[in-house]
Order: sequence, then C-alpha cells, then structure tokens
Amino acid sequence: MSVKLIADSGSTKTEWCLISGKQKKIFDTQGLSPYFLSTEQIEYIIEHELKTKMKKAEPDEVFFYGTGCSNPDNVRIVKKAIEKCFPGAKVAVDHDLMGAAKALCGNEKGVACILGTGSNSCYYNGKKIIKNSPGLGYILGDEGSGAYLGKKVIQYFLYNTFDGELMDRFTAKYNTNSNEILDAVYKKPLPNRYLASYVAFLVENRGHYMIENIIEDGFNDFFFNHIYKYRESWTLPINFVGSVAYGFKDILKELCSTYELQLGKVIKKPMDGLVKFHS
Repeated sequence: MSVKLIADSGSTKTEWCLISGKQKKIFDTQGLSPYFLSTEQIEYIIEHELKTKMKKAEPDEVFFYGTGCSNPDNVRIVKKAIEKCFPGAKVAVDHDLMGAAKALCGNEKGVACILGTGSNSCYYNGKKIIKNSPGLGYILGDEGSGAYLGKKVIQYFLYNTFDGELMDRFTAKYNTNSNEILDAVYKKPLPNRYLASYVAFLVENRGHYMIENIIEDGFNDFFFNHIYKYRESWTLPINFVGSVAYGFKDILKELCSTYELQLGKVIKKPMDGLVKFHS
C-alpha cells in the first residue's frame, strides 16, 4: 500500500496531508518559500516540525506545491531538502498555481484562480497550465486579492472617503493613524499581509454600499485584467480557491451571472482537492 505525502505551501504556512490507505493525517509547519529559505533551512524545518509529528511514517511519494516553485532554481532547493528528509521517496515539486488547478479542475479543462492574500490565474487543460496571466505582486497587480481590497479600505480611510458611520467604525476597530499605516506599508516587513488584514473590515460591514462597491470593484478589476484574457473563459467553468474568494463567493456568483460566465468550484483551501486528485 503506497503512502503519500502532499504539501500545500505558502510563505507563512505549509499544510501537509499524509495518506495511508483510507487514513489521512493533517500536519502544519511554517511556510517553506525558497525565496526566503535555503535547502538546509527547509530540511531543518521538515525534520523538526513535520517528521516529529509523523513519528516513523515514511512516504513512498511526496507531492509538494509551493509558492515560488515556478522557478527551476527554487524547485531544486525544495526538492533537494525533501529528498534528504525522505531518501526513499519519489519527490515531485510544482508551484502553488498548479496545485490550485489540480485541486479545482482535477483532470478536466478549466480556468483556475487564486484569490487569497495575493491573486493569480491560469487556463489549465486537464494536464498542465497552458496560459498564465502575469502575476505582478501586490504593488503592481494582485487585483481582487486580500492585499488589493485591504489597500482600498486604507485609501478610503486616509482620504476620508468613508461616510461618518464607517469612519467611526474603522477608528473604533483599529485605533490607528496615517503615520502607523504608512510605516507598516513602507517600512515594516510583509506589507502585503498587513494590507490583507483589513479585509476583516469589509467582512464585518457587508451591506453598506461603500463596502459592497470596494469588493465588487476589486473583483471586477480581476475579471477584466485576468479572466477576460483567456478566450476559454467564455466556454469553460471559472474556478476559485482562497480565503477571499470563499468569503465573497456571493459576489463572484453575481459577477459570473452578469457577464454570462460559468462559475465552477469556489473552495477555501486546495488540500481536499489535491488529496482527491492524488488518490
């Protein structure tokens, strides 16, 4: 009986699933981004944060999907670390967008989109990614993402665009000012995550026309700049994964209906789909 280990890794967290027959065990470790970690550091994290929880389980196959793993040099960094930790296993390393595509589409054709802290999209032909709209990161792109929506919330606050009611709610919740916000965005590490933290304000104030406008405009920008660039979008389902997509799936459904697009799956995390794919 083959034992499989699947990983879905971001910069901050990696979710692992060990599959043995019908048994599944989930483990979490810190994120394993090859942009920030060396082979030796990744190996250390796997040994001390994962293998101790797995006890003596040894996988026959490891499927790793992670941020930064579209770059061949980064793939080598991660693969080498995993092979050292699990010397008997067959190891496959791919990027998180491929993980999203497999989780959402399986072996079927479709458009796969990530809407989390950042955003990304592709046309997947059931086997591989054929087209990928360029991901420009949170400063130039990431339309529809948590960072993009959070940036709008902060702009509305700093420009005093919110009406009196929303200004009062924002001030009561965050008790911050322009100096603190600008420091966090321009001087402190991980500004994309800081920006995305303001999505909570959108969630808590659904129904207010300004809040609904921010969310809808952010998703419209994603549709216009990415989904519309794939001609396959007009004939195939559009699928989404990520906390932002899942939290605002009512608006995704509304937009797809308005533009006569077929909405496919909307899921919070890719792991369940990856387990199904590799089983």
